[in-house]
Amino acid sequence: MPSTLLELCEFREEIRKSRFITLAAPIATPNEAMSFIAEHSDLAATHNCWAWKIGGQYRSNDDGEPGGTAGRPILAAIEAQDCDQVVVLVIRWYGGIQLGTGGLARAYGGGANKCLQQAAKRLLVQRSLFTCSCSFSELALVKLRLADVDGLVLDERFTANGVDLQVAFAEGHLDTLQAQLADLSRGRILLHRP
Repeated sequence: MPSTLLELCEFREEIRKSRFITLAAPIATPNEAMSFIAEHSDLAATHNCWAWKIGGQYRSNDDGEPGGTAGRPILAAIEAQDCDQVVVLVIRWYGGIQLGTGGLARAYGGGANKCLQQAAKRLLVQRSLFTCSCSFSELALVKLRLADVDGLVLDERFTANGVDLQVAFAEGHLDTLQAQLADLSRGRILLHRP
């Protein structure tokens, strides 16, 4: 099952006098990925190569290195570690010794692999959307029950009668959560698909 990172992760190494710093971070959108790359790239470095992946969307960039020796190996490392919603930036300062195309691919892909291996991760759970309504006094308990199944409150709208919620949680928890919410509200809180 794919996972994403909990926080920014960094890995440093020197290969034949070239310095490499690999940074990896969780992202939710392509714009977040590009913002991360722009913010963390070092313009004084020789190359700022990167790749990101969000579901079926992905991009990579060799930033002046020979084609296919940097961006693709970084992307391959993301996929090899079964990561998703992740951006990886590898910054290189050239040390004067040529690494060759194979050496470059191993350096960029290896740095990305090592960085992602040591990173703290969490599994990405496929969640389904549901709506429900509850009274003001039940809201805190509904949120607790959702948290118990790693669910999310995506939207809450306060009305004259209570709160309308849009929630997301793994499909496998539907029966359990529906029963808990019914018990909590004497059958008033029902989960509906939007």
